[in-house]
Amino acid sequence: MLRFLCSTALLILALPAHALDPFATEADLAPPFVVCRPAPSLLGLVDAVDAALCANPQTRAVWANARAQAAQVGVAKSAYLPSLNVSVGEARVRSLGMTSSQRSAQATLAWLVYDFGARSATLENARQLLAAAVDTMDATVQSLFLSTVQTWYQVQAADASLAATRESERVAETSYKAAAARYQAGTGTPADTLQARTALSQATLARITAEGSLKIAQGSLNLLLGRDAPQPLHLAADTQAAPPPHFEQDVDALIAEARRRRPDLRSAQAQTAAAQASVDAARAAHLPSLSFGVSGSDVHNASLGESRGGSLGLTLNIPLFTGFATTYRVRAAQAQAESRAASEDQLRLQVAQDVWNAYQSLLTATQTTRSSADLLASAEAADKVARGRYQAGVGSMLDLLNAQNALASARQQQVQSLYSWNVARAALAQSMGTLDRDLVLSLQEDRTP
Repeated sequence: MLRFLCSTALLILALPAHALDPFATEADLAPPFVVCRPAPSLLGLVDAVDAALCANPQTRAVWANARAQAAQVGVAKSAYLPSLNVSVGEARVRSLGMTSSQRSAQATLAWLVYDFGARSATLENARQLLAAAVDTMDATVQSLFLSTVQTWYQVQAADASLAATRESERVAETSYKAAAARYQAGTGTPADTLQARTALSQATLARITAEGSLKIAQGSLNLLLGRDAPQPLHLAADTQAAPPPHFEQDVDALIAEARRRRPDLRSAQAQTAAAQASVDAARAAHLPSLSFGVSGSDVHNASLGESRGGSLGLTLNIPLFTGFATTYRVRAAQAQAESRAASEDQLRLQVAQDVWNAYQSLLTATQTTRSSADLLASAEAADKVARGRYQAGVGSMLDLLNAQNALASARQQQVQSLYSWNVARAALAQSMGTLDRDLVLSLQEDRTP
């Protein structure tokens, strides 16, 4: 018996335990990041999302957490298998003035046969926590998706705003030169020249501010991509299109869909189930358990000779009194389960609020986009009229500057509204738990919500 137990133990020790997954706990786990490829010179939206999922530390962290929880499932399953321990020793024994050497070896096999549900409750707790970790990973991925989409469009908007401020600066410089020429020709006033000069300075300051905003936005996107902020960043051109005329949907249906698909809500539900399993495990700890045990020993003493022994039997363990520790463990587990259930209910309400806010923001962004297009058309017409009147000598510099300021503001609003619509659409998808690579592709291709 001792030889068999020792041989089994040596066979197990010979296996690389750290490389084994005998329970296949990671069989259904998939990493949240794609295969890393070198980023293209011109970074599109899909390229940016892929790079963020590949290089951002958040994805590696949640992936490691999920694998760690999968290992806890393996720990819980291992309780259903026997445990085998082997001990060897060598000692010098002195007895009746004589000294002799003694060698010993002992092997013990223990197997918990029945425990009234404690192991199954512990395993269920580990499984639910694994499900929660996987859903948390999904929620983190969607959050990173949204942050990347938002920041990519923020860089695009900042770049377009910079182009708009440069155009405004060019127009202001043209107006200043015209005012200065009229003053030198004797048909203008010093006030017109000073007002034009002031407008040019304001346009220059706006352009400088836009340049700084673009640099900050590029640094934020580099951070999401797992790169240092100062690294050069070039985005592919984004062709903006107006939103489709009709896309309104039933908000109640959107909320119901979100409550089915939101990964953070699924994670909260799994945590509630795990807490309830902890209650069952705490209660089972007060019940008896039945174990099967086998042991063998071999002791060799140079003076006394060799002795061998072994045992085989069942052990029934009945916990009669634990100083009320089990009672309070059950009460603590029940309170924790109630807390998890309350958190789940709160998150369920928050999901509805998130969908409502995102949907209203999308409606507002759509209306703003359409209104900004009308505003830009009106501002361009007004600027054309004011410029013609001033060149004809029947308009004032103040009217021209007001028209130019209105046009610059209209350009900025149109740029921001077009990019805000795409961000609002992605935010609604994230609030519903449906933000994925397909939606990012649709943002770049079909433009349909």
